Amino acid sequence: MGFATALSGLKAASTSLQVTGNNIANSQTTGFKESRAEFADVYASSLGGVSKTQAGSGVKVTEVAQQFNQGNIESTQNSLDLAVSGNGFFVLADTVNLPDKNNPNNPVDPSVPSAYTRNGAFQLDSAGNVVNDKGQYLLAFAANGTSAAEGFSVGVFTPLTIDTAQGLPNATENINMKLNINGAAAVPPTAAFDPTDPLSYNNTTSITTYDIQGNAHIASTYYVKTAANEWDAYLFIDDYGITTGGPAVPPAVAPASTVVGAGVPPVAGTPNQAGDPIKLTFTSTGLLNTVAGVAATSVDFGAIDLSDIDPNLKVDAMAFDIDFFGTTQFATPFSVNGLNQDGLPAGNLTGIDVDATGVVFARYSNGGSKALGQVALARFPSNQALAKLGDTSWATTSTSGAPIFGAAGDNNFGGIQSSALEGSNVDLSEQLVKLIIAQQAYQANSQTITTEKTLIQTILNA
Repeated sequence: MGFATALSGLKAASTSLQVTGNNIANSQTTGFKESRAEFADVYASSLGGVSKTQAGSGVKVTEVAQQFNQGNIESTQNSLDLAVSGNGFFVLADTVNLPDKNNPNNPVDPSVPSAYTRNGAFQLDSAGNVVNDKGQYLLAFAANGTSAAEGFSVGVFTPLTIDTAQGLPNATENINMKLNINGAAAVPPTAAFDPTDPLSYNNTTSITTYDIQGNAHIASTYYVKTAANEWDAYLFIDDYGITTGGPAVPPAVAPASTVVGAGVPPVAGTPNQAGDPIKLTFTSTGLLNTVAGVAATSVDFGAIDLSDIDPNLKVDAMAFDIDFFGTTQFATPFSVNGLNQDGLPAGNLTGIDVDATGVVFARYSNGGSKALGQVALARFPSNQALAKLGDTSWATTSTSGAPIFGAAGDNNFGGIQSSALEGSNVDLSEQLVKLIIAQQAYQANSQTITTEKTLIQTILNA
């Protein structure tokens, strides 16, 4: 009888309508992947195989297969909105092993992934953890340090947590000066250098430096021409002359004369009293030749005791180097072509940045940043074999293959775009056409049942 065949057609058409309707319903769902109903014909089996004259037993649904093609990426105003452009899923965990705040040195077991998603609409919970709207944790690879250059422990999962504490200060370790010292300048008329007497030096530069607690200190350098191609540079911290050896200098005693770079820790001198100069020499072509008597571009200051400058400061001694790399002596006016240092004061969290490789940076008001982790991505040998969990998330199955974890941009993973979300990949125009086709299939199979009924009625009435 044809009823069974027609009923199978009705069921297949109904499934197609349901799949199409679900696609249309989720056309605005973030990270949604459209599905496609796949069918196969049915024949009655026998030992001799399918007869050449067998009409067939109808149709069956073999799979409702999701299509993992890329959805449109739309910009948002939330830096924690993330979109994957290309291959990969965000890694989620229902529960995580959080650090013990009372014992920060206590090792924490890695968190275990439980679901995977393309929906990158994330937010912060009350504890500063990055979660989705279901409260599932976004997993990241733990940072090996505070900078991206120090790398990440790929495969070691940790919940991505935004640290809202103050950004730690960084003590100045390097001062870089790229100058042009006027080679045509004359030796100052006042022979004895005095920072309070502009006639005793040619030029000066100043820059703000920081100690380990983030206290600011003005580092000033005075340049005095002593002979052709020879200059003395005097360093002052907060108007205290810095020498390179000997004990702290009493106010009435001039600092002891020592050689810069001799390896003896420098100490602070008396206010407005010069320490030992840094000797700079230049070649006849105007290029930097020696610094502190050696063929180098930098000089180290090993330990400046700040309590000699301010008795109220109880901090670690400052230790930094001054690098004159690129400094020249040409017959042009004195110019500062580069002057920077690497210290930072304390700062407050001002924002979060996520780069294309998924590295999450905390940005602070002091201009510093800290790498908090790298967003973990997963890919699978067979995406269509993943188990559908709803809420635009999936789980592994025996046929999907084990997840392969990695970072955005590496090993066939797509990139991550911050302040953006991947929309549904449903094409509404296409789905509306499929809706019409499914409707016609349903009506045609219904007509088969009506025709079969008419034939039976004719036989019964004969």
